[in-house]
Amino acid sequence: MSERASNFSVALAQLNPTVGDIAGNVAKAREARAQAVADGADLVLFPELFISGYPPEDLVLKPAFQAACRAAIEELARETADGGPAMLIGTPWVEDEKLYNACALLDGGRIASLRFKCNLPNYGVFDEKRLFARGPAAGPVTVCGVRIGVPICEDIWLEESEDYENVVETLAETGAEIILVPNASPYARDKGDVRLSVAVARVTESGLPLVYLNQICGQDELVFDGASFALNGDLSLAAQLPAFAETVTTLHFTKHGDDWRCTGPVAQLPEGDKADYAACVLGLRDYVGKNGFPGVLLGISGGIDSALCAAIAVDALGADQVHGVMLPYRYTAHSSIADAGELAGHLGLRYEVLPITDAVNGFETILSDIFKNLPPDITEENLQARTRGTLLMAISNKTGLMVVTTGNKSEMSVGYATLYGDMNGGFNPIKDIYKTQVFRLAALRNEWKPDDALGPSGEIIPPDIITRPPTAELRENQTDQDSLPPYDVLDAVLERLVEREEPLEAIVAAGFEREIVARIDHLLNIAEYKRRQAAPGVKVTRKNFGRDRRYPITNRFRDTGGPLPAPDETLVSRGGRASTDAFEG
Repeated sequence: MSERASNFSVALAQLNPTVGDIAGNVAKAREARAQAVADGADLVLFPELFISGYPPEDLVLKPAFQAACRAAIEELARETADGGPAMLIGTPWVEDEKLYNACALLDGGRIASLRFKCNLPNYGVFDEKRLFARGPAAGPVTVCGVRIGVPICEDIWLEESEDYENVVETLAETGAEIILVPNASPYARDKGDVRLSVAVARVTESGLPLVYLNQICGQDELVFDGASFALNGDLSLAAQLPAFAETVTTLHFTKHGDDWRCTGPVAQLPEGDKADYAACVLGLRDYVGKNGFPGVLLGISGGIDSALCAAIAVDALGADQVHGVMLPYRYTAHSSIADAGELAGHLGLRYEVLPITDAVNGFETILSDIFKNLPPDITEENLQARTRGTLLMAISNKTGLMVVTTGNKSEMSVGYATLYGDMNGGFNPIKDIYKTQVFRLAALRNEWKPDDALGPSGEIIPPDIITRPPTAELRENQTDQDSLPPYDVLDAVLERLVEREEPLEAIVAAGFEREIVARIDHLLNIAEYKRRQAAPGVKVTRKNFGRDRRYPITNRFRDTGGPLPAPDETLVSRGGRASTDAFEG
């Protein structure tokens, strides 16, 4: 074995593309390549479908969009005639009248190679089987004499099965020396551990070093956290890029004999609640910026949810782009007004108090004949919320500011929100955050803030907001627990119902009271129509209300809470095939 070393450098372009902004994404690619030139890199690697942005959804089916993406790739390809680094860049690609999720190697002034994604995800937030054709398993591409395997995202996620190609195994067998994986992997809590486990499995199978490049951006409800990394063939961590930050970082590979070894920087990553908070900030920042809003507007009630949303908004956009409005009524406590003002002062945002008494009284006067002899009920409570929603939307229309809604996942689960009232707005940064975590994140933000946050440091959320029992303040002495179970119980049951899809019987067996479980399940089911009309919001859990969980509004099935009936296998005709065939769909 020769001791003479060979060298190969890859610039990882962990960037923030915008879906549909082909020109903007091309400009980012050029800037990254210029940085790679300065670093002496041989190759620049970009994330999955970088030219189009990910996920393009049905936009990618438009022939004009497909043609524009191809023209951009051809333009970038011609620019590589300058002798600089090659580019591996993701793009939609039409070939033989089929649309592929592709990665193009641009080198020497031409499109030197194309690789198509083999394994198309069709679960959770992914719909790729309805958009793209399945590509063939192919061998490596060659850059500067180095044979590079290019599996695309899902191509490394599952082991080989009847419907799944082990792409890395194929690449190893056909002579690949280094595996470079372009990804668009959405954030969810603890997702980094899952990605690392997948990469370890592929390195163990192949014995090859692997680079996992992920994009960083907010795209509607999805957040992509970056956190790209590289593993050596011995499974040691060679490099770790930061999370929630754009970076172009060059990794250096050295070859001794037949083995390549990589060196690069190792960043510390936020975990748990810190990562969730950073995801909420990035999701709101990109939604506002990429959709062209001049800033945001939100109602500040003196409660925990609006306080947390205000902090996230200022961290994402800066205080000068955040407008807070307190809309008190006769049930609003003096302490709430005081706390809301203190919060606004700490954050430095524009803040106003607009009492709604005259407006609510006006509506009640208009409705007095219709409501005559009918006792007050939740109608009057909802009228207050809808008055606030109307006023916020009026300010939004006049100023162009987007209204931020502030309902948490616990409330959205059980319908503890008012249509055309507190649900009014364009985006919700805490839509996938349960109430118990809202309290944790508020306390956390008083002690810490993300590196890129634009808000002030220190205690910004008044402690009284965090410690006071939560209340909608729509009637005298109201608290949330008047109509809901304690939040620690509610959230624990909801997590089992929503994220795990557990049967009621299993939840009861875990120690929860049957009556409470049944009631929470009932509230969850009947609130589907409200969730369908809610603003989009950042996804941080395994299953959010949106792309992850698509339940029908009209739906009469209910889990009765009894033992699950056993399947009667005698009724299933197998047709002489293996029993697992009965589950093909």
